[in-house]
Amino acid sequence: MSREKEGLMKTDVLKSIKETEEEYQVMIRDAQAERKKSLSDADLEAENMVQKAHKDAGDYKIQRLAEARADAQNRYAEIVREGETRAEALAAQGNKNRAKAVEVIVSRFKEQLHVKA
Repeated sequence: MSREKEGLMKTDVLKSIKETEEEYQVMIRDAQAERKKSLSDADLEAENMVQKAHKDAGDYKIQRLAEARADAQNRYAEIVREGETRAEALAAQGNKNRAKAVEVIVSRFKEQLHVKA
């Protein structure tokens, strides 16, 4: 082989190596960019998941508080109804005994009048 041909082959080989290095550099840059994008996407997704969890927890808290208020209101209404029923029963019992009590008081008053007279 001639020196000229040998030199040309070496140039071609060096040129090929340089092109391959450049291709690998592009591939490395692309891979790094893809990695960076993937990490950014993962961070964003994680942040969205955290925000959703906070919102869900807040919604659950609101729901539970509303249920507790409704239960408390129902219990309050039940206690008021029971109190009203007992008050009515006591009033009825009092009215029933009132006539008898008046009769006893009037009777004793009359006895007192007769004793003094």
